[in-house]
Amino acid sequence: MSIAVDTAKPPTLLTALRLPTVARLWPDFCARADKEAWPAARLLAALAELELAEREQRRIQRHLVEARLPAGKTNAALNGWENALRPSMRPALMSSGLPKRYTPILRPVLADTRSAS
Repeated sequence: MSIAVDTAKPPTLLTALRLPTVARLWPDFCARADKEAWPAARLLAALAELELAEREQRRIQRHLVEARLPAGKTNAALNGWENALRPSMRPALMSSGLPKRYTPILRPVLADTRSAS
């Protein structure tokens, strides 16, 4: 049993499904899959993985733009923020009436910085 496939439809369908990466890459990947005799599952998995990876990159870029970080500031530059806590501020932070949900996050950070000072 053979199923006729209209190769003009996938770009429209993929755009309607909001799969821009797959819409852009499917012709090349289908040609490679035909040439290398990939099973359908491998082709589908490869395209889905690429779509997810590009979505993650777009999400990160969108969040960085929305964060409006000052010029030169990156996530890497912000990772060491706990080292910037002055020793005199540490006890005040823990007793400042922070919501209880922050205590488990801050306690190990403050303990680490206390032992370093």
